[in-house]
Amino acid sequence: MKTQEIKIKKAVHPLEPLTAEEITKAVTILREKQNLSSSARFAQVVLQEPVKEVVLNYQEGDAINREAFIIILDNVTEKTYEAVVSITNEEVVLWENIPNVQPGFMLDEFEECERVVKNNPEYQAALLKRGVTDPGLVMIDPWSAGYFNIEEDEGKRVARALAWVRKSPNDNGYAYPLTGLIAVVDLNKMEVMRIEDYAVKPIPPLDGDYTPETSQSIELRKDLKPLEIIQPEGPSFEVNGHHISWQKWDFRFSFTPREGLVLHTVGYEDKGKIRPILYRASLAEMVVPYGEASDMHNRQNAFDAGEYGMGQLANSLTLGCDCLGEIRYFDAVMTDSRGNIKTIPNAICLHEEDYGIAWKHTDWRTEQVEVRRSRRLVISFFATVANYDYGFFWSFYQDGTMEMEVKLTGMLNTGALDEGEKPKYGTMIAPQLNAPFHQHFFNFRLDTHLDGMNNSVVEVNTVPEKRGPHNPFNNAFHIETTTFKTEQEAQRIMDMASQRTWKIVNPNSLNAVGQPVGYKIMPGENCLPFAYDDSSLIKRAGFIKNHLHVTKFDSDELYASGKYPNQHKGGDGLTKYAQANRNIENEDIVVWYTMGHHHITRPEDWPVMPTAYINFQLKPVGFFDRNPAIDLPRPTPKSCHTKAGSSCQH
Repeated sequence: MKTQEIKIKKAVHPLEPLTAEEITKAVTILREKQNLSSSARFAQVVLQEPVKEVVLNYQEGDAINREAFIIILDNVTEKTYEAVVSITNEEVVLWENIPNVQPGFMLDEFEECERVVKNNPEYQAALLKRGVTDPGLVMIDPWSAGYFNIEEDEGKRVARALAWVRKSPNDNGYAYPLTGLIAVVDLNKMEVMRIEDYAVKPIPPLDGDYTPETSQSIELRKDLKPLEIIQPEGPSFEVNGHHISWQKWDFRFSFTPREGLVLHTVGYEDKGKIRPILYRASLAEMVVPYGEASDMHNRQNAFDAGEYGMGQLANSLTLGCDCLGEIRYFDAVMTDSRGNIKTIPNAICLHEEDYGIAWKHTDWRTEQVEVRRSRRLVISFFATVANYDYGFFWSFYQDGTMEMEVKLTGMLNTGALDEGEKPKYGTMIAPQLNAPFHQHFFNFRLDTHLDGMNNSVVEVNTVPEKRGPHNPFNNAFHIETTTFKTEQEAQRIMDMASQRTWKIVNPNSLNAVGQPVGYKIMPGENCLPFAYDDSSLIKRAGFIKNHLHVTKFDSDELYASGKYPNQHKGGDGLTKYAQANRNIENEDIVVWYTMGHHHITRPEDWPVMPTAYINFQLKPVGFFDRNPAIDLPRPTPKSCHTKAGSSCQH
């Protein structure tokens, strides 16, 4: 297809994601101009986001130069290239070889890897040793190889293929791990490099089926009455392309194969104008390190965003009840590795939720009661990374609070145990079935924009007042604040003893009482890693040692693990960015927050894990002059059904 044959609809904003037509045109231009061979794989095709000044100064009707950023992997030459293609001008703006890097996995590689492993005679012989006669029932999960200084793997694109086996096509194979058997695959040549066969472990005896169709032991409850969520007048939000406005909130969103859902230009209307809060917010990396020392599990350190791509693994929400109420869905448009359009229907869900009491007060003297209901707008997506399922939910509240919540569910990673064996680094969740201990770290990049581009970050610690006559009953406490001046100062961890929080402020914008306007990070659950500093994990993901980093804005610094974490030796990403020790006081800054879920596995997590929740909030502190939800309308009285058949007002 020639580029002139592709008709492009004019973009309505510089941050509108690339359309299918724009992606097709960019791929076609690059193929033609660079004479790409059939061995070239498209690892990523996304919008090359314009510089901030262009976005912030954009006026409706302005000309927009649309560009695509593309990562190419050539399987034959085993080289990686970055390209920037001007769709508007039909030219290649940048074409550069990036040496000694490996792009993240592409979905096509998963399928090809599984096929190659199953067809390998040596692997089939290893299966027969374990009593597996039908390779078609074997499940292959290609795990990232990480970096462990293995000479044979140097310079190659490697996956470590772990395996499970189903007893029937619809069986839960994670109940039957083929522990001790790993195929190491060269993904460029798509051939098995070696078979690692540590020992034959018995296949656990019990199934892990979790649906009534596959398990006779599951009888669904029959006493659950309907709970209807209806909005007879429709939703309160307005959508124009990828621009959303709701209850004074105003923002844009996009979706990338690596990050998944991305928020842009988030602001809140106050006193008749939209005040900016965030320029860009995204998942910057997600690391899942396992705490198992055995040969089967000791290299399992998955960088789910950088190595696998949370966006390309997004679920289509067409089926199932992922969201309730008056829902608006959005598709995610990307490419497969051959540059063909790949659309995930209904990848993004937008809906409103009731959230209980927004505020209330009862004047006991006059018996006057004022109460307001809280509502939140939620934009979300779900991704499945082999065994685990992750939901990412950005919520906007009427009082100016923002929240990011991750929901963790799906399957535990499993291994087999010998009869009588007791696991040290995991939990026996069923007879002879082990679930290794592990952690989930999520790093979020928050490009702040509080009332303007120049911001600072203040650490707030609560301390007890010193003893003395001025504190006669030894009960007083106060806060101590520190404004971070450099990137090295701003590498911090949580402290429950001082109720430590971090506040983003704009020293150039003062509120009604003369204080810099601010938003604070309200941490939820968190943890720290247990790996040593000289471990491969910490060398590659040193950022998980701190819950907070602050860096000076650089448009090239998007990912906590660096641009190419797959098989990287380490020392890149956020750890490297902060080594520059740039000034971050009253500057254009980026706040990076890391939260971790510490998973000591339990039998109740099997055969499918009840959802675990982990979150943080961004809450206004002096950003508004008073409660911004004071203007919420009184709730409308409604009737509700009771056992006695009467009604209640609420």
